[in-house]
Amino acid sequence: MDAQEKKALNPTVKKLGAVSFFADVASEMLYPITPIFLTSVLGASMASLGLIEGVAEAIASLLKTYSGSLSDRIAKRKPFMVLGYFLGAISKPFIGASTSWVHVLLARGLDRTGKGLRSAPRDALIADAVAPENRGAAFGWHRGMDTLGAAVGPLLTVTLISTSASELRQLYLWALIPGLISVVLAMSVQEVRSQSMDHAPDKKDKILKAQSTWSFADFSFSFKSYLGTWMLFSLTNSSDVFLVMKAKSSGLSTIHTVLLYCAFNLTYALSSPYLGWLSDRISRKKLMASGLMIYFLVYVGFGFSSEVWHYWVLFLAYGFYMGATEGIGKALAVDLCPQNLKATALGLLGTVTGLATIIASTLAGLIWDHYGAAFTFFYGAFGALIAFMLLIGLPLKKIEL
Repeated sequence: MDAQEKKALNPTVKKLGAVSFFADVASEMLYPITPIFLTSVLGASMASLGLIEGVAEAIASLLKTYSGSLSDRIAKRKPFMVLGYFLGAISKPFIGASTSWVHVLLARGLDRTGKGLRSAPRDALIADAVAPENRGAAFGWHRGMDTLGAAVGPLLTVTLISTSASELRQLYLWALIPGLISVVLAMSVQEVRSQSMDHAPDKKDKILKAQSTWSFADFSFSFKSYLGTWMLFSLTNSSDVFLVMKAKSSGLSTIHTVLLYCAFNLTYALSSPYLGWLSDRISRKKLMASGLMIYFLVYVGFGFSSEVWHYWVLFLAYGFYMGATEGIGKALAVDLCPQNLKATALGLLGTVTGLATIIASTLAGLIWDHYGAAFTFFYGAFGALIAFMLLIGLPLKKIEL
């Protein structure tokens, strides 16, 4: 792919967006109802819910560095993507067939294994496919398409949902269809020659050697500082299922709760492309710091929320936090890492933050069970405030090609 083709929305980036759209339709059809299914149908506790989400995300996180490093080493992205999306698709019916929360844990583990295999190689392929000056826009657009699926998924759920346990279980079978569509689309994506390989022939051997192994010392102080800051935040950033359960526990119906979650994802999907584009023109760090401040205010708000309108405001605002941090955070990680280790760096980011998620989600469930919902959200708000102060003080220096 030549320099002109490496614009932000080239065919590779568009197709990867479509893959993620259908995969997220499948996942997000189920995400807002899974905590309700677990607690009302299977009788799981909030602590069990936190453990399931934490362990599932930890599995994905542990695999991200491995799959990213292996992807860099063999200079291949597509095999990891196809297998990852396939495992994610076939895991959905197993959750619907579960008779205990332990079965759900195993099925979620299979789903997150797929996510762990595909995420870093896919994100590295996005970075491979565009020029550095379009990186934020490409990641932002991809996150927008991904999250548009997360908005469409709950809408499909609303059209199919019933309060009966049998019909809740059928939703997990319906989710198999968009999941398999994502697999077919992933199989049609072509590999893109990495920018790190676009060097003079006399340097190619050195680059290949660098790709064969890596150590933490290969990364800059800026990348390590950024990674550490995001890890600290992630230690208090519990699963979004607690937002769903807070709305549900306040007396909102299941359908109303799903619509709230859909509105959050729609805000995220619409804001992410613009904010990603904006991050190519102003400081990514400042945009991410702004996102953390939004998170702080939203979580304080959830701690005090009780009225229906509170939840509409908070879920919509939470979408802007996601738009200002998710895709932009990945683009910033690539900015700060050696270009022959893009997938490894993205995998490390996913692993470190995801491992912290198991702690955050488990603690959130325990805090909820023992001290009440409000303190769960105050804990998250405190972590965001600390991370905000650390991030704005970091001297992050990009690595130039």
